[in-house]
Amino acid sequence: MAAITETRLSITRAARHRLFWPAVILVILLVTNVFFSGSFFKVEFRDGHLYGSVIDILRASAPLGLVALGMTLVIATGGIDLSVGAVVAIAGALACLRISGLDDQNSVTGVLLAVGLALLLSLALGVWNGFLVATVGIQPIIATLILMVAGRGLAQLITDGQIITINSSPYKMIGAGYWLGLPLCVIIAVGVAVVAGLIVRRSALGLLLESVGGNAEASRLAGIKSRWLILIVYVFAGLCAGIAGLMISSNVSSADGNNAGLLIELDAILAVVIGGTSLSGGRFSIAGTILGAVIIKTLDITIYTVGIPPEVTLLFKAVVVVVLCLAQAPKFREKFQRRRPSAPAPQAPQQKVEVTA
Repeated sequence: MAAITETRLSITRAARHRLFWPAVILVILLVTNVFFSGSFFKVEFRDGHLYGSVIDILRASAPLGLVALGMTLVIATGGIDLSVGAVVAIAGALACLRISGLDDQNSVTGVLLAVGLALLLSLALGVWNGFLVATVGIQPIIATLILMVAGRGLAQLITDGQIITINSSPYKMIGAGYWLGLPLCVIIAVGVAVVAGLIVRRSALGLLLESVGGNAEASRLAGIKSRWLILIVYVFAGLCAGIAGLMISSNVSSADGNNAGLLIELDAILAVVIGGTSLSGGRFSIAGTILGAVIIKTLDITIYTVGIPPEVTLLFKAVVVVVLCLAQAPKFREKFQRRRPSAPAPQAPQQKVEVTA
């Protein structure tokens, strides 16, 4: 009986962890795919590369994970960045435009220069957002909405309203290449996430970000320079969106200023929320955000595997997200547990008392 009670307590403690229910949903989605595709978990090693549905999910999750990673730190400070989709389009458009003008599109030097220019522009756009929010004092949703609208126009201006196609093997490596048998985009995304996690968790930066997001006024009175912190997180979000834009455009060897990264900001915010980060700011979870991005892409794959009609795809996705968010909500779990009949408490064994005359 004691062992059963201890097991229940362990399960209860695990269920309270912020990553427990997202992990459960991910397992359910993966198992669901197995019923409709028996070879879903099959991973093959061909020509020195890994192939399989799981690898496809990881590859698709890399750009979204990067965008959501930058969004996590922005939301941790109590902000929001709606312009990441436009930055994705701008970075891909500028890189492809530069490469298309090269005499030799397979020139490594030329490709590296194009990538560098795209990332520098992404950093500059992040500085612009941070300046509007931290220095000018514009509300984050308004400040980033400006670049969200203007950025799409800038991306279409770079591409002249056309789809730029290129044929560059070095550039294609970013989004469709392999290294050590794994997709290079996955390695890049994991590397950026690990570096970011080490910086914010092994230094005081993470606590400072949570302090600014939890109570900005108290942080200011405590001597924390919140303006610089807010500027840094928006610059980092711009950098992550720029890298994601390079991955997306290199994967298809083209740049579309109108559709590249379209609505990726909504999926990024959703991944952050699924990972357990509060939209009001404060505590955040980088691991939870990455898990949220994988869940979203797994859900997309599941929709196609199950064969859900296209006209109800978005509705099905919304229902799954609502269920996941409810499972994570502490108040909902408390109400659900209260309605469950509690098990009777074990009674102590009665001892016989001998009465002697």
